[in-house]
Amino acid sequence: MKRLFVAAFMFLSVLTTNAFTEIKVGIILGFTGPIESLTPAMRDSAKLAFKEASDSGALLGGETITVVEGDSTCIDSAAATAVAEAQIAENVAAIMGADCSGVTGAIATNVAVPNGVVMISPSATSPGLTALDDKGLFFRTAPSDARGGQILADITKDTKVSNKSIGSVAVTYTNNDYGKGLADVYAASLKAHGITVTEVAAHEDGKADYSAEVATLAAAGGDVLAVIGYIDQGGKGMIQASLDSGAFDAFVLSDGMIGAALTDAFGSDLNKSFGSLPGSLGKGSGIFATVAAAGGVDPSGPYTGESYDAAALIALAIQAGGSADRASIAANVMGVANGPGIKIYPGELGKALGFLAAGKAIDYEGATGVNFTSVGEASGSFLEKEIENSKFRTVKQR
Repeated sequence: MKRLFVAAFMFLSVLTTNAFTEIKVGIILGFTGPIESLTPAMRDSAKLAFKEASDSGALLGGETITVVEGDSTCIDSAAATAVAEAQIAENVAAIMGADCSGVTGAIATNVAVPNGVVMISPSATSPGLTALDDKGLFFRTAPSDARGGQILADITKDTKVSNKSIGSVAVTYTNNDYGKGLADVYAASLKAHGITVTEVAAHEDGKADYSAEVATLAAAGGDVLAVIGYIDQGGKGMIQASLDSGAFDAFVLSDGMIGAALTDAFGSDLNKSFGSLPGSLGKGSGIFATVAAAGGVDPSGPYTGESYDAAALIALAIQAGGSADRASIAANVMGVANGPGIKIYPGELGKALGFLAAGKAIDYEGATGVNFTSVGEASGSFLEKEIENSKFRTVKQR
């Protein structure tokens, strides 16, 4: 009888321990640096999905996700790599992030891939990441700039400034993988549309004065200045110097330049400006707006939907494989993202976890209509944005 009691006690102890096991998952975003005004909403969106999965009670029979946050800085690869190494040491099962392309590639190559850890980035868009030797461990819910540059050029061709079509464009880009990759695609696409590219010039982030860079671009001319950069750094500085000197008064804005911090800074001075960023006006987008607002998250910021989706895919991949084992997560991301199966939208993670536990297949649509290419990146859609009455307004989906 005593042995039976001990065995029963041990079984109950194991069951109880398993039911309340925490699964550590990393979030790595640039909480300091050139996009620091954008990342809090991205983090909060990801945490919303992790909380939804945990609170459902359905994740691996009652396990919960604990988030380990880290600062990528967006621009310092050494610092970002150190943060990722610290998270690996804490035994994270996967990483939601990183954000900017350079640090994302550095983390994947030097830390995540060697340790077999899945990364799902919501915002790293450099075309160079498509060819990353990732061993099937790197995914991104934002589409590549290989398509984004073409879309931005299409919008430029279709947009009139002061009732005139745009015939010439000067281009400035932040001097890193993201900036150079997007600038190259954008300039080539403009030329294909018959639009003259007067100058393509890099700018460095972190400078106090950008008047010299603007003077060079102004000398080359252009109906508008395309600013491919960061909202809290050099991109903002290039706009400031352009407005101060009168060199340009209309701007084409890349995704890294779109956010309330820009319109708050410049107001009506930007009313001739426009741009694009990944996003959707589909069914999932509307549902996400409601779910995010109910969770105290502003759904209108760049890459918030993509961040929710990246986190949701991690939770669903854990459930699909019945384990938080790193290899199991890697093996199941593509299946839950692309189906075929029951379509799942924001706010339905608990239901999805139940379906997976019952052996049913799902097709996660999420906030952004998730569908991965063969290399694990979103084919994606884009939102055309314009500034009207000192605020960004969505024109349409492209």
